[in-house]
Amino acid sequence: MAKRVVEGIEVEASSGNVFADLGLRDANKLKIKSGLVIEITRAVRRLGLTQEEAGRRMGIAQPRVSALLRGDFANLSERKLMECLNRLGYDIEIKVKRAGGAVGHLKIAL
Repeated sequence: MAKRVVEGIEVEASSGNVFADLGLRDANKLKIKSGLVIEITRAVRRLGLTQEEAGRRMGIAQPRVSALLRGDFANLSERKLMECLNRLGYDIEIKVKRAGGAVGHLKIAL
């Protein structure tokens, strides 16, 4: 990533994935999971659900809903997060296409 100085402060451009920028393992997986969690949070707010109501609807316990809404999603798989969105009234489409290079990428479009 390119670095530059702005008003005396060294600034580094983002890669577009904050998890990768922080050097975290499984950065692409974390980016996808965080996107799903953001959409779950929006849905819970839009529907006006309490954490208990959201938990019943999504099939998870209220304490896990609380953790999820605080951004703690480490113990939930992408599949479970997608199931939660389904239960909140969302359709999920997975599109698979040939990569332009030797290795493909995962991404989420919301």
